[in-house]
Amino acid sequence: MEIYLVRHTTPNIEKGICYGQTDLDISETFEHEANKVITNLNSVKGAKVYSSPLIRCKKLAHKINPQVTLDERLKEINFGDWELIKWDDINRADLDFWMNDYVNVQVPNGESCLQLFERNITVFNEIVNLNHSKVIIVCHAGVIRSILSYVQQISIEESYNITIEYGQVFKILKQNNTFTTL
Repeated sequence: MEIYLVRHTTPNIEKGICYGQTDLDISETFEHEANKVITNLNSVKGAKVYSSPLIRCKKLAHKINPQVTLDERLKEINFGDWELIKWDDINRADLDFWMNDYVNVQVPNGESCLQLFERNITVFNEIVNLNHSKVIIVCHAGVIRSILSYVQQISIEESYNITIEYGQVFKILKQNNTFTTL
């Protein structure tokens, strides 16, 4: 089985703002970025496409293939009270408390990275167990980190050392219940 994890293209929001599950549209560079993604996926024919239902993923997924299965569990981390707040404007004590153990500590009225991981891996395993020959999952950096943490058997903390660019594609092979990232 071939699994392709695709990060959405650049969202239409200024840098430095916390926007986890906020349903942002994409920037004016969408067509250019989407065409690069499609070129990178050019050899992937007949793949089943899954996507986060957020606009920044959904638009790219539909450009890849009009037949898309949307799943709420593929959304980015819920930043709760911090959604659409500048990172610099978040209460320093609250931010430091979260940053000291972001894996386990929930954002106020949001979720922790462990909660994100658990929901992402549940849906990932469901998708993988359907045994499609090829799957494309259009999602977010946090979701990709969760899945890479799981398949590479690294900690959630280590997964945050992985750079994930807008429109980047990661390929995973599943053979005999073993995952290999390429």
